[in-house]
Amino acid sequence: MNALLSGIRVLDFGRYIAGPFCATLLADLGAEVIRIEKPAGGEDRYTVPVTSGGEGAYYMQIGRNKQSMTLNPMSEDGQEIVKRLVKTADVVVVNVPPKALKKMGLDYESLCAINPSIILTLNTAFGSTGPYAERGGFDTIAQAMSGNMHLSGTQGNPAKSFTPYCDFGTASLSAFGTLAAIMHRIQTGEGQVVEGSLLSTALTFNNAALIEEALLQKNRQGTGTRGQYNAPTDTFETQDGWLSIQVVGQGLFKRWCNLLELNQWLEDPKFSSDQNRGDNGQLASQKMQEWCSKRTNQIAMAELSKAGIPAGELLTPAQTLKNEQVIESDLLHPLDYPNSPQAAPIANHPIKYSKTETAKFARAPTLGEHTESILKQLGYQQSQIQEFQQRNVI
Repeated sequence: MNALLSGIRVLDFGRYIAGPFCATLLADLGAEVIRIEKPAGGEDRYTVPVTSGGEGAYYMQIGRNKQSMTLNPMSEDGQEIVKRLVKTADVVVVNVPPKALKKMGLDYESLCAINPSIILTLNTAFGSTGPYAERGGFDTIAQAMSGNMHLSGTQGNPAKSFTPYCDFGTASLSAFGTLAAIMHRIQTGEGQVVEGSLLSTALTFNNAALIEEALLQKNRQGTGTRGQYNAPTDTFETQDGWLSIQVVGQGLFKRWCNLLELNQWLEDPKFSSDQNRGDNGQLASQKMQEWCSKRTNQIAMAELSKAGIPAGELLTPAQTLKNEQVIESDLLHPLDYPNSPQAAPIANHPIKYSKTETAKFARAPTLGEHTESILKQLGYQQSQIQEFQQRNVI
């Protein structure tokens, strides 16, 4: 059985996370993905270094199931190689501002002149229009501009998500958009531009808070881990650790009241709805904290689980790696990598399918591992390849 995207070739010119992880998701579904980096290697290859060679944790995750080719696309010979690659490709993934895209010859007009049915998947910080179109940016910038950092911290102390959710969210949405564009091309023969941005992702994820502010002018301030739309929703310290607990909806609130012997709260107007409970969340969190303080993590989790209340232990990364649910559900896949002290736990493709086959996990390639074989596929001779190497084209 062929994987869903078998026969689709993707050129991954992406940098850091948003572009490359979009291509990774397509590779997981069977696309042939060629990651193209400058001859010295992209900066993202070395972010969070974990091997003796300096390769990074993000690259181990995002480089999986790809081939690696080095290339200077700004050189004359590099431009010719890009053209040959584009002729063979179905999708080009890139995340640079519009002017830089043009200089690289990767703008849609240039690509269409080579391959009229090409799909260009473009990710930027702020989009290709508006006063910020040419600005660069990273995940944290989008978090800040979306209102998330203001609401995630406490008043006067903004906080960001450690995990770059804007990057990974943009990558995921762009992969979704690329699949839609592939379906459109199957139906019409036409390629198109698929455009995502970190800011649009951040606004999408924080849209409810923006809607509320626009309509009701609540001017909410951050409350740390305590939720504001329901309660109790917070993190709580036990005798030997921490728990995260979230009570949403009247049914769960009733179970929680029964567990804590607070049935009088079921008749109290302050707790009559999720939003009322959120508005009085400090009281609910106080009661929950008193309850947790008398129990260990294990005992508290057992009682909460029996009562049907969603809760989870607050784990360190080391504890997450040993968590029984993570292990028994095979959510992390060990992959060896050259110069790595041991196999790296790579997160599996995040979606499971009952009929669709995903690619067998292959480790991230070393820098330029497949350059020579790809160039030979494009018709270049060994002597030409050696000359490219001497001139730092590849």
